[in-house]
Amino acid sequence: MSDFNKKPLVVLTGPTAVGKTKASIGLAKAIGGEIISADSMQIYKHMDIGSAKIRPEEMEGIPHYLVDELEPWEEFHVVRFQQMAKAAMEQIYASRHIPIVVGGTGFYIQALLYDIDFEKNDGDCAYRRELERIAGEQGGRALHDRLKETDPAAAAQIHMNNVKRVIRALEFYHQTGQRISEHNERERQKESPYRFVYFVLNDDRARIYERIDRRVDQMMEAGLVDEVKALRNMGCTGGMVSMQGLGYKEILAYLNGETSLEEAVYTLKRDTRHFAKRQITWFKREREVIWINKGEYGHSEEAILAEMRRHLREKLL
Repeated sequence: MSDFNKKPLVVLTGPTAVGKTKASIGLAKAIGGEIISADSMQIYKHMDIGSAKIRPEEMEGIPHYLVDELEPWEEFHVVRFQQMAKAAMEQIYASRHIPIVVGGTGFYIQALLYDIDFEKNDGDCAYRRELERIAGEQGGRALHDRLKETDPAAAAQIHMNNVKRVIRALEFYHQTGQRISEHNERERQKESPYRFVYFVLNDDRARIYERIDRRVDQMMEAGLVDEVKALRNMGCTGGMVSMQGLGYKEILAYLNGETSLEEAVYTLKRDTRHFAKRQITWFKREREVIWINKGEYGHSEEAILAEMRRHLREKLL
């Protein structure tokens, strides 16, 4: 299929706290876009503060999809993201607008952009339950060590605390005899079905870390402890995918008496900085990306938007 016949798609991503939300609104207004969230936490209702969810007044009338669509006890994973994002894209195309995928979950973006096929890994319930039992009894490190033996490349890419993805990788090997890292690499080499422009917004690392620390402080002031307490009262537990997100597992540990509040906040800041570093590493591996380093534009939102619009005129519009 020639690029001319492909539907347009814009991606705006980057490390956490870099300023994607504000930039995405300016971009959507400039090109007649509607926004699809590629965030593994903003999909959940009742989880506003810890997910740094965009507020309705910040949307400035721009339609947003995959925000506030699931309850915290519902499962959300890459295959469900693909399905929901594609449905949203069809709505956006039907209204003759351009979808803008915004968020920091690089794996979700990659899966959508290259239409990666995960259907071969539809699950062996008995094996999955066994892996979940091991994780519950021995911790995520035990599973991660097992993954290191079968698929070292996948183990290097997946943090041991991301038990869901570790289990998915082990399941895939169990079912197919293939390493999921090799499967995903082959899928990544596919041509995208979209005519896309892929922006990575970035900044000096010290600035990002400073913004992360400030954001966590603001979350605490905004009532993160009360938000997690309310979720716990609704029956949410640490075993749920939603409650394993940054900001939720640390505060839940405090509420459960496993750590002090000071230690929980310290851990949240540290782990969020580590997460931002891993995000940047991921985006550096991606193909056909346009890096927008904010310092090169004097941190001017107008200059950054003008640069993005220039690329869009050349490649998309």
